[in-house]
Amino acid sequence: LSARGEPSMDPTTAADSPAQQDSLFSMTDVFLISLITGLFTYWFFFRKKKEEVPELPKMQTVAAPVRDSSFIEKMKKTGRNIVVFYGSQTGTAEEFANRLAKDAHRYGLRGMAADPEEYDLSDLSRLSEIDKSLAVFCMATYGEGDPTDNAQDFYDWLQEADADLSGLRFAVFGLGNKTYEHFNAMGKYVDKRLEELGAQRIFELGLGDDDGNLEEDFITWREQFWPAVCEHFGVEATGEESSIRQYELVVHTDVNMNKVYTGEMGRLKSYENQKPPFDAKNPFLAQVMENRKLNEGGERHLMHLELDISNSKIRYESGDHVAVYPANDSSLVNQIGEILGTDLDTVMSLNNLDEESNKKHPFPCPTSYRTALTYYLDITNPPRTNVLYELAQYASDSGEQERLRKMASSAAEGKALYLSWVVEARRNILAILQDMPSLRPPIDHLCELLPRLQARYYSIASSSKVHPNSIHICAVTVEYETKTGRLNKGVATSWLRSKVPAQPGSSSQVPGQQESSSLVPMYVRKSQFRLPFKPSTPVIMIGPGTGIAPFMGFIQERAWLKQQGKEVGETVLYYGCRHEREDYLYREELARFQKEGVLTQLNVAFSRDQAEKVYVQHLLKKNKENVWKLVNEGMAHIYVCGDARNMARDVQNTFYEIVSEFGNMSQPQAVDYVKKLMTKGRYSLDVWS
Repeated sequence: LSARGEPSMDPTTAADSPAQQDSLFSMTDVFLISLITGLFTYWFFFRKKKEEVPELPKMQTVAAPVRDSSFIEKMKKTGRNIVVFYGSQTGTAEEFANRLAKDAHRYGLRGMAADPEEYDLSDLSRLSEIDKSLAVFCMATYGEGDPTDNAQDFYDWLQEADADLSGLRFAVFGLGNKTYEHFNAMGKYVDKRLEELGAQRIFELGLGDDDGNLEEDFITWREQFWPAVCEHFGVEATGEESSIRQYELVVHTDVNMNKVYTGEMGRLKSYENQKPPFDAKNPFLAQVMENRKLNEGGERHLMHLELDISNSKIRYESGDHVAVYPANDSSLVNQIGEILGTDLDTVMSLNNLDEESNKKHPFPCPTSYRTALTYYLDITNPPRTNVLYELAQYASDSGEQERLRKMASSAAEGKALYLSWVVEARRNILAILQDMPSLRPPIDHLCELLPRLQARYYSIASSSKVHPNSIHICAVTVEYETKTGRLNKGVATSWLRSKVPAQPGSSSQVPGQQESSSLVPMYVRKSQFRLPFKPSTPVIMIGPGTGIAPFMGFIQERAWLKQQGKEVGETVLYYGCRHEREDYLYREELARFQKEGVLTQLNVAFSRDQAEKVYVQHLLKKNKENVWKLVNEGMAHIYVCGDARNMARDVQNTFYEIVSEFGNMSQPQAVDYVKKLMTKGRYSLDVWS
């Protein structure tokens, strides 16, 4: 109505013919018409609102049914008595949970794996309503002692809960890494907190170490866990571990290709029709705008990539991580297809035989075997023992079958064989198929068994204040020769290296171009690695190699703050590389920041340019007086990024020494001082192993 009324009120139209207007309308007519129009408009909108109000509740009840989030009701309905919750960031804890749930049938029990994010965990107090019930928790620790994304709500509930869990029986297996400061913090916390709330622990806490052999840690715990369950409930194993398929194969011969997944992580056609917000289940297809080699020599390939996030509504802060979904090497995929004599373009679905399960398929279906092996399945990591056990039945040679079963057993000899032949030799599924000529499993069962291909995380190497429409990545290509003489390549870094920068002005998303040579499916994961709130606070950044990535963002941001007229504190960088002339990353940029006075100190350790190796911790010791002054008097924030196993530990030990010497403290007091800096957010780590 208002649109129809606009032209008659247009000032240019009103000025066209005054004589004509006088003859048609008097002022009274105009007034009356305006009054009637106004009353009609008011009545029209008022009437609409009156009609809509009673309609709303009815619409809501139809459109948004309340989701049943009770795992208790689901267990009762499906006859389950064991629930295995998983806190998983990379899929391993989920995999372990599925294995434990599957084990239960051997003892006359029925298990289900469950994502804590999908259920109301306050129902744990009701689990005793189910006979012979047990809750198991496979909890991974992420970052600096944090819960995984899907276990955050559960963690928050545990902290605030005053529930009485006296009827609950539980066990916990934690997944961690000893190179990190807060080893298995989440597993330890869940185990301790459930006991505090009155729950009964029926088996001791398991602590898996990914820096050692996580698979062996799990198997060792699991082989002692089940006898404890049997003893507690008075049940016995019903027989040998058997191979039970979880999914059934459906081959689609006549299918509408518009209904087939081609690599999307969640919604079908989400790569053709992109809709924010973008996250792990709905990644953004970013174009690579720049992909250049950073190092001038040496065997390694260090690279700088820039991803275009224009029009994505993606926001990021310096210190955040960018997650990218890579694709497996097509030659590996083709070789698996050839060995198994399969048409990889067959369109199929794997449907869960348990109709009540929330997980209908192991990966998006329907899809082709080629898509599954390229985008959805991990084909490059050594397979875990449960995969070998399930595959053994397909080896026609009795010797090969026995070897596979032995490696999957809990016997010491079997564990040693698995460690040497699979883990240390870095044999992936293709290498195992090549080295066991009689092993020819059906490809659908192989696809069911292989774990999901996970997103890879990189510290963002840019500041959104300076680069609001792009995200920068600094990475090194992983490539090594195995003990069997094979060349293994890192999935994500090899894939990123092959990305061809898009030409300026080229269109962003073209249907069917998910595998395009310039597109990267990505999303941003927030981190706690943050610059101080006050720009005047000094910062000490320690990041050798690609550990420099977040500090490029930090320095860019401090330069921007300085340009805005803000008082910026001392900005100190300790960087390290092998050779000055080979792999000194961002050399020109750092020199420019130093010349502009943004980077107040640039300390670089070239580890292999002299007889004795020099690392960042040696430079910290050399400048120890200045370091202590910045920390003690300047209240500086310390940031460490890079290798957790050696560098981060050595740097931390160096800080203990500096604090002990200049703060006149004993070793335990110095350790406590640094720990307090961490608690206050003044000593932050962004490390990997």
